[in-house]
Amino acid sequence: MNMTKRCAGAVAALFLMVAAAAASSSDDALDCFSADNERRIVGCTALIERGDTSTAEMSAIYGMRALAYSLKGDYATAIKDYDVAIQMQPNFAVALNNRAWAYYRWGKAETGLPDVEKSLKLAPTAAHSLDTRAHIRQVMGEPQQALRDYTQAMYFGGAEMIRLYQCGLTEMGLYQGEVDGVWRRELQDALAKCVHDKACDPLPSNEQCRAATS
Repeated sequence: MNMTKRCAGAVAALFLMVAAAAASSSDDALDCFSADNERRIVGCTALIERGDTSTAEMSAIYGMRALAYSLKGDYATAIKDYDVAIQMQPNFAVALNNRAWAYYRWGKAETGLPDVEKSLKLAPTAAHSLDTRAHIRQVMGEPQQALRDYTQAMYFGGAEMIRLYQCGLTEMGLYQGEVDGVWRRELQDALAKCVHDKACDPLPSNEQCRAATS
């Protein structure tokens, strides 16, 4: 499973958290919030070393650099940055969810469960957090709980999340319907089959499919 499929929502959420930091329009800030992971790491590192932002902004900068490391597959380094971000802001729901996702991608799903549980207490309708918990529950062998979370992720995430699952389940050979962002029973049935297979991922890996849902 390719981590980049989740990056758009996580980046957008972090952008909202640190709009004030980016407002300076400095080169470092622009790099930190760029779409390129290497630029993001360099820019965020420069802002961290400069150290002239508020605690909330600095927490988000660490969170953005952590996301870049996660997208590169360096989960150990990413989690260290998420640790700092969350230490600075213990109720940073986006960072908590992203750290949980990094643990999941690193093969340590159960370690990430408390993070996503706390994230959902802070933001109960966050579709990406519901999706994270669904993935974790699926690999932990809790198919019914996973299915409930995937269903809630579609409910709160709307057409975008539905299209992602339609696309991913098409790749898995479990769904043959339209990829149009419209919920239908066929999609729910496909999810119900997917959750019983720990190797099944309802999120797409295909680049064209992800682009069509972005």
